[in-house]
Order: sequence, then structure tokens, then C-alpha cells
Amino acid sequence: MSSKVLVALRIKASPLRVFEVFTADIGAWWKPNALFSFTPRSPGVLAFEGTGEGAGEGGRLVERLPSGKVFEIGPVRVWDPGQRLVFGWRQASFAPDMDTEVEVRFEPVGDETRVTVEHRGWNTVPTEHVARHHFPDAVFLQRHAEWWRALLTSLASRAAMDVKERAREGDA
Repeated sequence: MSSKVLVALRIKASPLRVFEVFTADIGAWWKPNALFSFTPRSPGVLAFEGTGEGAGEGGRLVERLPSGKVFEIGPVRVWDPGQRLVFGWRQASFAPDMDTEVEVRFEPVGDETRVTVEHRGWNTVPTEHVARHHFPDAVFLQRHAEWWRALLTSLASRAAMDVKERAREGDA
């Protein structure tokens, strides 16, 4: 059985625009959560990076720490602009066999985009692991889902801000 988080939010922007803000501006809209930090030295600034233009498949999601060190959160597994993004997700305390994955889907709904985040694979991280804070599975997943909802709200604000700014400049 898979232990996962599933949250969704509609955002007033096109799927391609939301995808671009999600990936290119993640350092601006991502809000760290001390309960779920990636390393003991977090928070840093998140970014998708890779070779060539953008991260793309073969790229990775990283956290640049204040010390200048870079922690790889996970590799990009699917990069389909405006439709789908899949990347690995791990904390520094994870053993090699602990593998969680985030899938983000961008679906048009009228003039909005439904962004759905599925963070799965938590069954590979034992309940007694420090990343779970000894919460029972249901409580841990609920707390993680609350954080993802807050993150999507922050993403929506960032996407709306950019649309308004572009409209003022006559570019939207």
C-alpha cells in the first residue's frame, strides 16, 4: 500500500504559466517548514537546475544552503511543460532505500489551472524515522498535506502577481 499526500488548487493562470512559475520561481514562492526541512542546515533556496535550458529531464531539484553547499533533493524524472512534472524528494536523513516522489499535474479548467500535487512513497520511510517526527501515519500525512496546500497558495499568489505585473507592462 502506498502512503501518499494528494492536494489540489485552482490557479488563475494558464497551465504553461503556472508550470513556469512552479519551476523557474520556486525560490520565490517556496516557504520552508521547520518540521519538514531537508537538512539540519536548512532553510536554503530551492531551484531546479540541469544542463541546457531549464532543468528538464535529467535535471534536479536542489536546495542552496546559506553556507554555499548544495543539497540535491531529487532528480527530475518527467519534465512536460504545462502538463506534468515529476521529481524525487529526499531529506538528508533518508537511507538510500527511502524514495519519495512528487508528481505535479497542470490541467486547464476554463481560464484557470488545476494544480494537483501527489507526494507518494512515504511507505518507504519508517514511522519511527526522524523525518516523520513519530507521528502516526495519518497525522504525518495530514500535516504534510497542510504544508503542500500552503505551498500551492503561495504559488497561486506568485502566479497572480506576475500576471498583474505583466498586464501593467502591456505584456499579458
